[in-house]
Amino acid sequence: MARAMPIRYDIVHTTRYRYRQPVSFGEHRVMFRPRDSHDLRVLATDLVCSPQAQIRMIQDPHSNSVALVTPLHPADELTIACTFTIEHAPGDGTELELSPSAVLFPFAYAVQERLDLEHYMRPLYDDPQGVLTQWARQFMRTDGPTGTRELLLQMNGFIREHFDYAARDEEGTQPPLQTLALGSGSCRDFALLMMEAVRSLGMAARFVSGYLYDPALDAAAGGVDPQATVGAGSTHAWLQVYLPGAGWVAFDPTNNLRDGTPQLIRVGVARDPAQAAPVSGSWFGPPEAYLGLSASVQVRRVPG
Repeated sequence: MARAMPIRYDIVHTTRYRYRQPVSFGEHRVMFRPRDSHDLRVLATDLVCSPQAQIRMIQDPHSNSVALVTPLHPADELTIACTFTIEHAPGDGTELELSPSAVLFPFAYAVQERLDLEHYMRPLYDDPQGVLTQWARQFMRTDGPTGTRELLLQMNGFIREHFDYAARDEEGTQPPLQTLALGSGSCRDFALLMMEAVRSLGMAARFVSGYLYDPALDAAAGGVDPQATVGAGSTHAWLQVYLPGAGWVAFDPTNNLRDGTPQLIRVGVARDPAQAAPVSGSWFGPPEAYLGLSASVQVRRVPG
């Protein structure tokens, strides 16, 4: 299959924790390295921690690359800076064909696929009144057959158009029913909402964390993007749905982006958003010592 020329990006991801006084640190789990695949290649990586730390690289159960960082000395500030260069080869814009059995919704996975996908099909949150399921079913046509891809694209676009984006620094995600009630949320909340809605309809979906390239920040883009890219400057989240014939297909409800866009740069995939936190860890000291955290992400296209 023909593909566009690879795009090279330089990415810097910095997380900084501040404290009123020196505190001790436990192990921190850092997920920053993009996932190598047929469309993404990691060329160089570096991870620097202040204070000095012991660093070990492992793969988690989802085959994500995870750095286990253990600071060696007490300090009043912990900084973890990750830098890397990647090549991203987006598709040619042609949608991958679905298996004939999956073109129309509802469809059933083959037995062997279902065995592997089972834990991605099981909802994380209870929906005792069927509120989320009812919301998801509004995207099914009543005047004829419902196309599977059409249903997902409409849901993706609906969230972008009808929900308000609200950045949130603290860890965790809102339950889907809370996001529906508020009509607002962060990229993590929107990804979780659509992921759980898709699962309520019997499809397999997984949470994706990563980075977002904003062409408006790139002089080579030739000006400001007419549709603002929401979520650039920090880590980003979206979801993938498993569609027979096409495999894992990406949907970003925060920006109404879809599979194949060069703007979405995968880092981690997970059954549960809690498994894909960019940085998590522990520290030891009085509770009032904690002053907060700041995180920044810079994604720049390398001319060439």
